[in-house]
Amino acid sequence: MKSLYLRIYATVVVVLLLFAVVSGWVLERHLDQERAQTEQVVGERLGAWAELLDRSLPGADAPPDEQAAALRDWSQRLRVPLALDTADGHRIVASESFVRRSAEGARPFAFRLDDGRTLWTMRPFGRGARRGGAAASGAGSDDRVARAALARSWPLLAPGLPRGTGLAIVLVVLFIAVAAGAYPVVRRLTRRLEALKQGVEQFGAGALGHRVAISGADEVAALAASFNVAAARIEALVQSHRSLLANASHELRSPLARMRMAVSMLADATPEQREKLKAEIDTNVAELDSLVEEVLLASRLGVLEHALHRDRVDLLALAAEEAARVGAHVDAAGSIAVDGDERLLRRALRNLLENAQRYGGGEVDVVLARDATAPGGPIVAVEVCDRGPGVPVEMRERIFEPFFRLPGHAEQAGGVGLGLALVKQIADRHGGSVRCEEREGGGSRFVLELPAA
Repeated sequence: MKSLYLRIYATVVVVLLLFAVVSGWVLERHLDQERAQTEQVVGERLGAWAELLDRSLPGADAPPDEQAAALRDWSQRLRVPLALDTADGHRIVASESFVRRSAEGARPFAFRLDDGRTLWTMRPFGRGARRGGAAASGAGSDDRVARAALARSWPLLAPGLPRGTGLAIVLVVLFIAVAAGAYPVVRRLTRRLEALKQGVEQFGAGALGHRVAISGADEVAALAASFNVAAARIEALVQSHRSLLANASHELRSPLARMRMAVSMLADATPEQREKLKAEIDTNVAELDSLVEEVLLASRLGVLEHALHRDRVDLLALAAEEAARVGAHVDAAGSIAVDGDERLLRRALRNLLENAQRYGGGEVDVVLARDATAPGGPIVAVEVCDRGPGVPVEMRERIFEPFFRLPGHAEQAGGVGLGLALVKQIADRHGGSVRCEEREGGGSRFVLELPAA
């Protein structure tokens, strides 16, 4: 069997069948033990009654009418079917209950009295007769009584069935009912698993937008929901990498084209032109190196797990070091620390400062502040301010997209369009955010917010 639902269903059926067989065997053993115990008790009781009657009944020489009256009286007092035969086997008297039980097919028990007469008796109707079985001398009667009791409990079973047939029929009916009820449940479960399998195959074949249907509230539904979440993340990651690769390929063409042109002009250039061409080549090589580095970092950030390697980072010291590189001014009320990856945070501050220096003129300020009243908990805000032309309102979100440049900012201005995108990725990975605002008096203000340590 290759189908999962057939294997599950076969397992359920086999276990149910074993349960029915073992239950029937245990129940039969229990009934046999009860039957044996009941027969022993009944036999002892009948023997005691026979001994009592042997002493209480009139002798064999008494008139038959006197013997018959005494036997009927004892039959009523003991509530036991009784009959009495002479020593040569002629019937003297039989109680009404004895005659009735004989007509029903019950087998009597015989006891020989001291004077040679034979006393016949039967098991009385009652709890013991219904529960127990029969001894060797009364098996037929007791089997019929047991089957009659079973027929009263289960009207569909005929009282003439062989011993054990009723129990077997009950177990077979139970087996068929449970097996029939288990099939649709098992099939529904495996049908959902098959749909999930088909969805995974379609997704693996390249249909990244495919999602599986979620039905129910069990583990299979949770698995389908987890698959949809994972598929959405993979689709976003693949699309991001495709876009990054396409944009990087486009950005690589410009410095490569300039380098090719400069190299082709070296042979016929004058010494002064050669120096300029070498400087141009060095600039393009540096641009290519920066582009490759930022593309690799962006790609690595795209596949990082949510849990980064975090250390206590003195953000004021870090900002002071990076600001000194570009001649920016740092303003802070005191030491401010955050938990995060020092290398990534340094890269984010460096990109913000270089962007402010490149597009915002010579006046660059860095302001650090701690806000303990933020709704999500204490945060640290790093503001990088410049006095450049500013960013239009409709483009303040787009400047954080990879390779996006403001209109009019040519490649000669420097940068490859990944700096602010990396800042946003680093902020997101640290549970923070970054935004661009208008600065009073002109210019832009980039605000990087991170959870405080």
